[in-house]
Amino acid sequence: MSLVDVPSYRTSTAPAKSISLQGEAYVLSIASLPSYYAVSSSSPSNAIHLFDKARLQNAQTLAGHESSITTLRSVPNVANAVTHALLSSGKDGAVKVWDERAGSVALRMTASTAGTTRGLLSCDVSADGMTIAAGTELQGDDASILYWDPRSPAAPLRTHSSTHSDDITALHFFRPAASATPQSGNVLLSASSDGLLCTSNADEADEDEAGLHVGNFGCSIAQAGWLHERTGRPAAWASSDMETFSVWTTELDRIQEADIRQPSVHRQDMTWVTDYLIGCHNISNPIGEADNDLCIFAGSNEGDVALITKSTFSDPSAPWLLHHTWCSGHVGVVRAVLWDERNNVLLTGGEDSKLNVWSTQQPAPVASPGKAKRENDVDPMDVDEDRDVSVRKKRRA
Repeated sequence: MSLVDVPSYRTSTAPAKSISLQGEAYVLSIASLPSYYAVSSSSPSNAIHLFDKARLQNAQTLAGHESSITTLRSVPNVANAVTHALLSSGKDGAVKVWDERAGSVALRMTASTAGTTRGLLSCDVSADGMTIAAGTELQGDDASILYWDPRSPAAPLRTHSSTHSDDITALHFFRPAASATPQSGNVLLSASSDGLLCTSNADEADEDEAGLHVGNFGCSIAQAGWLHERTGRPAAWASSDMETFSVWTTELDRIQEADIRQPSVHRQDMTWVTDYLIGCHNISNPIGEADNDLCIFAGSNEGDVALITKSTFSDPSAPWLLHHTWCSGHVGVVRAVLWDERNNVLLTGGEDSKLNVWSTQQPAPVASPGKAKRENDVDPMDVDEDRDVSVRKKRRA
């Protein structure tokens, strides 16, 4: 596998703005609201901070959760009652929809079995806003996906407990790309520490009938999500606890698998080595001739961040493309990245308690993968296959 810096490659060495969370809390996740950036923090506060977009000042702090916050995301609609909503879940067993204007919880759903609270690791809202799903930790022999109608949040509509057999680490409802034809039905992608990647019909009450497709990664899955082909056809990606990365068809047949740490650049004028995956972003328009909208944000143990893409995942020999690196903004592991394409900024947050805002722009098109390398490069790019991989990214609290 090869990693090639594209002709328009850029590096940034100083953020435009930077702020530190109080109490040495980690930045866990970042979400974008119309007027604010929302940031979830680790213990001891487990709070959600709202930062003014224009000045990056802390405008408000929400109480968050009683224990670790596991999901924070913005969603366009919840039950046609809350627009541009902020959604969170936590190990306290709660899913919360926040009203940031009032600084309070607009909706709260609780996962419990026989009066015992079940910790939640993931959640999402369907594209039509009428279904909320949450995934639990393994408790005894059960790990469940719970579905709520947000118009009746007191109790789940149904519970599916046989889709996975271990912690449910990721849930994502399918949302069509902006250029695609809207699709009917609520398809939910789920991933688990049991190594399975599954799609389900969230509108089907019978769990045996709800399952659509299953893919077996063969290792514990830490993150997963959707990507879109240029035609709008969906596919899925997943990454493991050991930083292996895979791409799957709509039917969850594996297209490609790679160790995200292997593609690297070693030249006299430049070095980039990936240590872990931070997360992925679906860009509004595929870059150049790319057949997909997936942008990968990778991190180094020194606190640097890189934007990497691949023009196609159907050809294993196609190189990985390095577009931009953001360096010297963090010390240690970077936990969260948010690319605000509308405002041309990238936000990064890490275990050093820092929230950084970087100026950025859309990557320039790459004519073809074979032409991505600079013409004036003298030293060959090699792939570091044998470097020490004993350093692992610290897992989320």
